[in-house]
Amino acid sequence: MVVNGEQIFLLWRPYNTLYVPPHHEWFKIICLWPKAIVNKQHCRYQVIYSLPFHVTFCEMAFTDNEHFDYPEYVESCWYPWWEKQGFFRPEKHLPQAVDRIFSLCIPPPNVTGTLHLGHALTVAIEDALARWRRMQGYKVLWVPGCDHAGIATQSVVERRLLREQDKRRQDYSREEFLQEVWRWKQEKGDEIYHQLKKLGASLDWSRACFTMDPGFSKAVTEAFVRMCDSGLIYRSESLVNWSCALESAISDIEVDSKQLPGRTLLSVPGYEQKVEFGTMITFAYPIEGHEGEVAVSTTRPETMLGDVAIAVHPDDTRYQVHISVLLILWSNSSSKFDSLHNRAVKLTPAHDHTDFLLSQRHSLPKVHRPIFPLISLSISFFLSPQGVKRFQARERVISINKGGHSHFASLNCYNPLITLANSNSHSTFCPVPHSRSGDVIEPLLKKQWFVRCEKMAQKAIQAVDEGELEIIPHFYTKTWKNWLSNISDWCISRQLWWGHQIPAYRVTLPESGNTQEVGLAEIREIIGSFVQLEHSYQLKDPDVLDTWFSSGLFPFAMLGWPEQTEDLKQFYPNTMLETGNDLIFFWVARMVMLGTELTGQLPFKQVLFHSLVRDKHGRKMSKSLGNVIDPLDVISGVSLERLQEKVMEGNLDPREKAVAMEAQRKDFPNGIPECGTDALRFALCSYKAQGEDISLSVSQVLSCRHFCNKMWQTVRFTLGALLDVGSPVTPVGLHDRCIVTYLCIDFKEALQGFESYELHTVTSALHSFWLHSLCDVYLECIKPVLKQQVTESEGERKVEKRVAAAVLYHCVSTSLRLLSPLMPFLTEELWQRLQPYSPRPSTASSSVCMQSYPTTSELAHWHFPQDEADFPLVQEVVRVARSLRAQYHLTKEKPDSECHDCVCLTCSGIFFSLLLCLPEKCAH
Repeated sequence: MVVNGEQIFLLWRPYNTLYVPPHHEWFKIICLWPKAIVNKQHCRYQVIYSLPFHVTFCEMAFTDNEHFDYPEYVESCWYPWWEKQGFFRPEKHLPQAVDRIFSLCIPPPNVTGTLHLGHALTVAIEDALARWRRMQGYKVLWVPGCDHAGIATQSVVERRLLREQDKRRQDYSREEFLQEVWRWKQEKGDEIYHQLKKLGASLDWSRACFTMDPGFSKAVTEAFVRMCDSGLIYRSESLVNWSCALESAISDIEVDSKQLPGRTLLSVPGYEQKVEFGTMITFAYPIEGHEGEVAVSTTRPETMLGDVAIAVHPDDTRYQVHISVLLILWSNSSSKFDSLHNRAVKLTPAHDHTDFLLSQRHSLPKVHRPIFPLISLSISFFLSPQGVKRFQARERVISINKGGHSHFASLNCYNPLITLANSNSHSTFCPVPHSRSGDVIEPLLKKQWFVRCEKMAQKAIQAVDEGELEIIPHFYTKTWKNWLSNISDWCISRQLWWGHQIPAYRVTLPESGNTQEVGLAEIREIIGSFVQLEHSYQLKDPDVLDTWFSSGLFPFAMLGWPEQTEDLKQFYPNTMLETGNDLIFFWVARMVMLGTELTGQLPFKQVLFHSLVRDKHGRKMSKSLGNVIDPLDVISGVSLERLQEKVMEGNLDPREKAVAMEAQRKDFPNGIPECGTDALRFALCSYKAQGEDISLSVSQVLSCRHFCNKMWQTVRFTLGALLDVGSPVTPVGLHDRCIVTYLCIDFKEALQGFESYELHTVTSALHSFWLHSLCDVYLECIKPVLKQQVTESEGERKVEKRVAAAVLYHCVSTSLRLLSPLMPFLTEELWQRLQPYSPRPSTASSSVCMQSYPTTSELAHWHFPQDEADFPLVQEVVRVARSLRAQYHLTKEKPDSECHDCVCLTCSGIFFSLLLCLPEKCAH
């Protein structure tokens, strides 16, 4: 093939294979997907034209792809090239590099499944900031990673094994089950990393980190041992939040308390029928050695087998005579009993947090009888060797109570019962469905590992008060202080198989019944001098650590801690952390506490919170609602049939699948159109992410795709006008001065948006400039100038044409640099097409993402303040003219000569001079 006398080589390559363009000084690569040649539905191949710089190819470049109809064609090749060139590694030396560091870690996604739009928002924000800083010359380190997510991942793998193999976890040995989880992790981890690359995340993949990697596991063990040595981690018998479905403890902040208005039926794992809650049961205790009885009420009658005492209000005269017998006088005005001043309240320390604190204060026995061992309720008086489930026990306790207390005559009960009094609907708070299991949580007395948090929490508050740690938006500071001021010790034991097994051992010495639980290193130090460890019996704690404990180490463990690596010295503390506002307690506060304690420094200097992404109806995204959207489905498009196939392949029960599929039919009757990565990123960044939750609509993303098409068409027009561009020029016309002035103004607004982390300001300014200032006004003004044919003798018109082309190039190329952090793929493609026409080709970098970000000083000489006020008049003229054209049907298909109406605009002075700048059709 020959173009302009030069031979052109056509190279066919399979779709998605590695594409490495030759050096930019010698070749220009144009990636085309000729629809006339390639059948997109059956065979995806790419035609690559390798052209010397001097070859004219702009018209050919867009011939077969006049519209930005297939974003994937542009976005498929650039990421592998960026990666191969090492652009995302901080070791890459930039010509404009400065001695400043910008480091952050991605909130590691759970390996429970693929990413959703909430993750896409995180990537869009963080990648925009990382690319912006990199273009400013900062040494940028953005570390990728995944979290093992103990409870969540184990639960999803268990459901998968049950569905596919009809096996439960207990059917495997621990090692066999962990092999299944590792297979799952490999599969889902690869999918997550693929999604991150499709989203254009400029992560340093050479430093990718998984929280169960050997190096990270070493950091977890080191942190546990150090905190044990300092007394911050201890083992104690205390109340924990127990999930019978998971057979594990969970932390306080993972429990959701929901107020029930009265009798309510809830689905509980392990029960075929729904269980009733919100019912107040009243029964009476006889008083030993006294006549009469004391009536107590509870919504959990099954716990009465663990009652140890009764509390009454000190001012209730009915119980004064009995106070010295078995009743506890409660006088703390801040307790839950203030609202029950006319009642007696039963105390069950082993199954209620407030009662447990009372038992400690008044030296009461903590438990009378074990009520919830593991998943079942064992009650000996049922004369059955099998355990009874907790809510079945509730029914049987009520049933026996109805027959009178003689049923308990043979029991050594703390207080025998008498006949049930009544049962009423009662508003109550219930720790209902835990998000990981859908279970109702029970307080349970168990021996567990805890972290003392009070002193660490005070340091975290102090860091914010003294300005060492900045929280953005600032209104989260109050939430931060309130939660940390009322923090309780953190239970970090989990009765799971998947996770970091607690590095504590129970060692039984020969001929000794004494045991102690210490770290393995301490064991060797204590007993190694007088007995060989291998002669003793060792049992490692079977529990694993809470996922959030290991995640809390991420900012420094990912850099090699506890080793003093070069990365740790150079990039820690991180510059900032960006994450969703729902993780302020789960993750952020714990990172600050653990980082300060273990490294002596805050893990980051700033925390930027963004809002949660909801669907267009404002609902929280949930698989059971059918509104969880895979970012790749928005990027590449997906049919309704495929969306519904994904629901059927999931772990939802049949009822939830039906609900989800019906919701998909309503929201996406025609599926989701292909929008592209850049459109999705730009749409996400267009929302104000630091305020209320984001209600994302696919139509908004589709609108941003239309904007991408507008950019494509603008550059296509620009390439056709740049044949005569030479050295840089100074704008002379009013419209030339106005457009470069507005470019300078919008640049300053975008820069301010980046610096304040308000990306919606950036997108608004750049979108407005490109669409309304550049396309709607300036292009319309210069089209007649650029299309006119001029001769050598027409010097003035030739200069006017060259100036218009040069100003257009300046506006387009500068705007591409401004938009690059937000829309990396399209800007790279368009930038590469523009480079042969650069007035200063020797300064051109190989990629737009390695260009220097525009600066105020760079654009200062393009700013003409005296013309700044005139441009809004130009825009208003265009708006009115277009409105009149539409009103009087002055279209391309209907020339002006065919119109019988005459449209007159009355104007004078500067307004008239501005009209003269417009094309004849607009001024008509």
